Amino acid sequence: MICENEVVDDIYNGVTGVKTIAPIKSTWVDDVYSCDYVYPKGAVMRLAVKELTSSADTTGYYDSLATRLGKTKELPALMQKGLAQDAFATKGGSIVARKDYKVLLIDVSKLPETFGVPAAPRSAVAVNVGVAILDCWTGL
Repeated sequence: MICENEVVDDIYNGVTGVKTIAPIKSTWVDDVYSCDYVYPKGAVMRLAVKELTSSADTTGYYDSLATRLGKTKELPALMQKGLAQDAFATKGGSIVARKDYKVLLIDVSKLPETFGVPAAPRSAVAVNVGVAILDCWTGL
């Protein structure tokens, strides 16, 4: 899903306009599926999804990320049309979104302040990547 060629293409075509310079390699550790999107000039975006088995566990993990990453604000744009049940931005411009028993982290802290073609704030890149991924999850 987040590391598959279709999503890589969707992110390139619909969000960043910048091709990755290294193959996407996924990992699966502690129920977290993740991969790094490596771009020119040392720019990296990490995508990760943790799959949980209950609402309580999902809430606990989501809340732990809010504390660890520094939640700054809710993101209602990702909650519209049922894309996510909850979503927030972090101090570094990354986002975390919760859908059913999955928690998605889009870590843009290693992207420059503006990124893409055309250039956009990295926080906007994170939100737009979130919309692209969550659209796939909901089938919209």
